[in-house]
Amino acid sequence: MTSGRPLIAGNWKMNGLLASLGELEKIAAGAAALPQVELMVCPPATLITAFAAAANGSGVLIGAQDCHALPAGAYTGDISAEMLKDAGAVAVIVGHSERRQYHGETDAAALAKAEAARRAGIVAIVCVGETRAERQSGRELEIVGAQLEGSLSDDSTGFAIAYEPVWAIGTGLTATPEQAQAAHAFIRARLAESFGEATAARVVVQYGGSVKPDNAAELLACPDIDGALVGGASLKSGDFLAIVRAGRDVTARGKA
Repeated sequence: MTSGRPLIAGNWKMNGLLASLGELEKIAAGAAALPQVELMVCPPATLITAFAAAANGSGVLIGAQDCHALPAGAYTGDISAEMLKDAGAVAVIVGHSERRQYHGETDAAALAKAEAARRAGIVAIVCVGETRAERQSGRELEIVGAQLEGSLSDDSTGFAIAYEPVWAIGTGLTATPEQAQAAHAFIRARLAESFGEATAARVVVQYGGSVKPDNAAELLACPDIDGALVGGASLKSGDFLAIVRAGRDVTARGKA
């Protein structure tokens, strides 16, 4: 991933079959006219190899949605970061709220997976974010800060952060630009405390949570938002490319 360009990544979650290759091909075709933005698609593990082959030379990066902390072993059904890299992935999402909610994953698990990604030579996109109850109680920054502390080690390198308020994932609700910017500025400040100003400025911090073509521009225009982790809207090439074009337009006119 290249610093200085917004990173728009699509998390396909548990969606997509080989027949979905056509959507990726449309995204890849559209990417040729959008060099100002870095594009990534994170399909199910079953599609990584086919998507990586189809995207080769297009500029579209292929990522993964999860990994095991260990490189190999008797862990039926699990996939290591090394396997993901071998399949063609250049990054992996770790600590997503759906993994935390449905699989009981902790900050410690996210940290172990982020370190596994570093070991394998791929980028970890570390997800953090508060629930609706935590925001309503005014604890959102406390929660995000604790997740950052628990999910990143002192020697973490080669990572990105995705701030995804849990209450805005798949609900149709979206953080306001003011809410999103406040959280991102807090994350940037915490990164500076932990890793120094230079690293904090370099790390990509994305927003995720019901990002759509009609709200992407105002979110991406926020000073500390470096891109978006897009869910449902990334399954349709037209919607996903509209979000990417919003990123291009924001880059062209500059941020406030």
